Amino acid sequence: MNLEKILSIAGKPGLFALKVQTRTGFLVESLLDGKKMTVSLKVNVSLLSEISIYTFEGEKPLSEVMRNIAIKEDCGPAISHKEDNAKLIAYFMEILPQYDSERVYPSDIKKVLNWYNILQSKDLVSKEEPIIENAEEVLEKVVEEVVAEKAKAPAKKSPAKKE
Repeated sequence: MNLEKILSIAGKPGLFALKVQTRTGFLVESLLDGKKMTVSLKVNVSLLSEISIYTFEGEKPLSEVMRNIAIKEDCGPAISHKEDNAKLIAYFMEILPQYDSERVYPSDIKKVLNWYNILQSKDLVSKEEPIIENAEEVLEKVVEEVVAEKAKAPAKKSPAKKE
């Protein structure tokens, strides 16, 4: 599941797909109603790919949690985020048994389930893990390119001191 261009915007309901980055912000499209709007750089925006859930072993990326829900529901919708807290917590324990219940609140669980259901309604959920074929080769190539670029760049000269 690729969450690289999916945003949550503070103060706005739902999720948004990043369309274009502009000088002054972003052009986004709502996944709820398809309306496009511009968002200033001053607004608090979160990329779903950067969000993690606290567990006792560390943090789990949101994409893994979403994948767990997709596997449990066979890519169908999850329970409603409007269920009572006890049902939400029990459901989340099935999805991510090692989640840290002292640091992950019912409001967080509601957000995750709401986001999952929005993504599922747009056929953006998947049980598959993102595969990067030849990941080591790709990483090696990128490192080689960076090293080559640094070698090509002229050394910065420090200004001569005047006495």
